[in-house]
Amino acid sequence: MALFPIVIVAVLIGMWLSRRGSTLTRDCRWREERATGGATTRHFRCAACGAECDTAPGKDPRACLRARD
Repeated sequence: MALFPIVIVAVLIGMWLSRRGSTLTRDCRWREERATGGATTRHFRCAACGAECDTAPGKDPRACLRARD
């Protein structure tokens, strides 16, 4: 019984740590455009809002670039 609060706290901390590294929202659907990407950058376009970004190889977009009203 004494472990229950520790487990709850550990789960909450784990959820917080996994969430703080990403601001990606459910509205963004990033798709890589392989035809335009080169060896030095990767080009992504959001299927939901049309935002575009270039990233380094091995990196994925992690932020929503949707225009805010």
